[in-house]
Amino acid sequence: MHVAFFVLLCSSLTRYLIVHPGAPSTPWVVVLAVILALLYVLGPILGPQRSAASGALTAAPTPTAASAIWLTAVIGTWLTLVVLAPSFGWCAVPLFYTGLRSLRTRPAVILVALLTAAVVGAQVKLRLRFGFDPNLLFSPPAVAAVATAVFIHSQRQADRLRTVIADLVRTRRELAATERREGTLAERQRLSMEIHDTLAQGLSSQQMLLQAADRLWDSDPTTARRHIRTAASIAEHNLTEARRFVHDLAPADLADGTGLDEALRTLADRETSDTLHVRFHQDGTPTTPLPERVQSALLRIAQGALANIREHADATAAALTLTYLDDQVVLDIADDGRGFTPTDKPGGVRGHGLPAMRARLQQLGGTLAIESTPGEGTVLSAAVPLPS
Repeated sequence: MHVAFFVLLCSSLTRYLIVHPGAPSTPWVVVLAVILALLYVLGPILGPQRSAASGALTAAPTPTAASAIWLTAVIGTWLTLVVLAPSFGWCAVPLFYTGLRSLRTRPAVILVALLTAAVVGAQVKLRLRFGFDPNLLFSPPAVAAVATAVFIHSQRQADRLRTVIADLVRTRRELAATERREGTLAERQRLSMEIHDTLAQGLSSQQMLLQAADRLWDSDPTTARRHIRTAASIAEHNLTEARRFVHDLAPADLADGTGLDEALRTLADRETSDTLHVRFHQDGTPTTPLPERVQSALLRIAQGALANIREHADATAAALTLTYLDDQVVLDIADDGRGFTPTDKPGGVRGHGLPAMRARLQQLGGTLAIESTPGEGTVLSAAVPLPS
């Protein structure tokens, strides 16, 4: 449209100079044509601007005093040119769009009507000496109507597109906020499981050992001192876990590149005491190294299960069995303790060990099976699928 304006302006000026050579008004026409071209060029600077607020473009232009003066100067200069040289009326079509872009719909339509009337008047005045032509009355309004309709339709389409884009941006922000909240909740869940399976279980063991040592201090000081040494060993291990937990590293038993089997064997030796004997058995060998997430999850599950056995089961023996199958790895933790009814609601069960185990396995696509009968011990079976 900008190119069309300058083409029509130059062609109108050329026609005037050819048809009216040496006319007294020629200097004025040339000067006004140059002024109109300069004013049109200054439109992006002085004209109304579409502002950006809150990340979305506003549909309507923002008029200012400078833009109003600029538009008045453009229209006034053009009208003067049309009075002096009616052929400049053909520049009206680009000016229609200038008015439609600069004003809101209703004032813009009124401006287009006034410009159209000026074109009709100028053309009728020019052609009266050749006889009346009905096309002079109907052609300019028809062109103006088509141009206005096309612009308004395009503007409405742009407004709808702008609304859709704003909705998409808002939805994206809401989705990002939701993902951040979900990430925060997932991280909180991860932290709670890590704390439960490491620090909380260790502190619980220390409490039980120190209470036992306090009860036996007078009657059996040797056993009491052994309980205290065991509690100190657990505290030392917990301190190592806490340091690695702060740095978000692997469990201490896996930190030095030790495999899961060695880590479980070390765990069994460490958890063995005078009242509870823990043994480890491995069935099969892995064809490929287990992912670190799987090793860490199974080790944490074993730690949590042994802590539950020590605190709740009143067992004398427990067994850790690591089985490698073709498509999955299975860790079984069995004890000969008091057992419980797995179908019971967890209201009477203390702690969050079993839910934490299920959550860990669900993150890996695994499952947790519980077999237990009151008075006959418990077997936990954690299965994790292996990548194909």
